Amino acid sequence: MTGLAPVRFSGQPLDRADHLRADPARLARAREGGVVLELDGLIPELGEDRRLAWRPLAAADADAELVFLGLLPDARAAFAAVPGEGNADPAYTQRQIWTLLGLLGDGDLALYGAARSVLDWHARHRFCARCGQPTRLARAGWQRDCPEDSGGCGAQHFPRVDPVAIMLVECEGKLLLGRQARFPPRSYSALAGFVEPGETVEEAVAREVLEEAGVRVRDVRYVASQPWPFPSQLMIGCIGYADSLELRIDETEIEDARWFTRADVAEAMASGPDSSSFVAPTRQAIAHHLLQWWLENG
Repeated sequence: MTGLAPVRFSGQPLDRADHLRADPARLARAREGGVVLELDGLIPELGEDRRLAWRPLAAADADAELVFLGLLPDARAAFAAVPGEGNADPAYTQRQIWTLLGLLGDGDLALYGAARSVLDWHARHRFCARCGQPTRLARAGWQRDCPEDSGGCGAQHFPRVDPVAIMLVECEGKLLLGRQARFPPRSYSALAGFVEPGETVEEAVAREVLEEAGVRVRDVRYVASQPWPFPSQLMIGCIGYADSLELRIDETEIEDARWFTRADVAEAMASGPDSSSFVAPTRQAIAHHLLQWWLENG
């Protein structure tokens, strides 16, 4: 089987330059000629060319907490300022941002997604989870420390990424898809859920499908992944197989789940919102790419 086409929010063009994060002297030299990403809180500002906008680092607020994002392809050091507040709301509530993101090319979208995830984490983790004292930005923004010199406990905190299993389930040539109540009318997507402590990705897939749809899944395997910056998740795309089409839907988890034929899926992917079978996921989401992959490789 062939692999999945590149997903949105992947393919970041930056050199993350980890070697500069713990070297203040070299980072200070890199700041010369550096730039800072133009943001309104966590909302990107675009230039006339519909690209991410940058301004000279010298113009940044002197009191801002600046995260070093990495080196741009032209070797300029790229930074972004931590906003006053974070936003952990799910993607479907981010209407203004999605309008802007639809204008960005893949490289800018991946760069923004990485910046948004780490900036949001900083904005929502200004205090130590261990002792409650204010934390300080460290390692050029890829760590926060609870400083002992001001009464803290010395704990170190790092940007987190939450793993989410998202899965196709196949049985007798049909595909199991579900919908939540918040989805637009007639929209169906791959089932998904957070990986819980103490389980593998494969176990998470089997558990989530059993919990949500009452279907037992076997032979789970990985297909592809996608960073998802709302607020900071790693979507781990998988496929598994079931031996029965019988469903027992837990309506506290999802509103509905159905088996769709290959013709149903192909029609939905080709027709978009005008599809007569169901409305497929947006191309921004890995679920869209998983469906396309299944059509091409099933």
